[in-house]
Amino acid sequence: MSRTGSYSEQLEGTLQGDGVQVALVVSRFNGDISERMMASAVRTLGRHGVKDDHMEIFRVPGAWELPQVAAQLAEQGVVDVIIAIGCVIRGETSHYDIVAGEAARGLMDVALGSGVPVILGLLTTENREQAEERADPDRLDKGAEVALAALEMAALYRSGG
Repeated sequence: MSRTGSYSEQLEGTLQGDGVQVALVVSRFNGDISERMMASAVRTLGRHGVKDDHMEIFRVPGAWELPQVAAQLAEQGVVDVIIAIGCVIRGETSHYDIVAGEAARGLMDVALGSGVPVILGLLTTENREQAEERADPDRLDKGAEVALAALEMAALYRSGG
């Protein structure tokens, strides 16, 4: 993706999932939230043409482990896009800041170093109520948002944009 061009040349991904290979890496910690987001992402991917056999789900203990598995998947070179899904809720210690920040940094490192887009579906909330609201498909539907971002990025990378 090293094109340079004028403002009249604009490349943008589509939301067509035909043939797109997707890996979803899903944290079990705060699992009810992660599961809702994952289910919404899978439904959205399916509605946009991604076949069930082109989606693979990898479960990890928590947000800390998301970049580790994402790195392994990117290195294998068999997926077009990786969606990392998890939820970190602030507690009374600095653990939240460390886990959320380092997980996000690790996922960005994978994306920048591998040439495979990695979509950040890691909720970072102040409390459980915020997490539940953001994972509610009848409200904000972050699962659908990350699925759409994944499709767009996979198409953009495929186009060489």
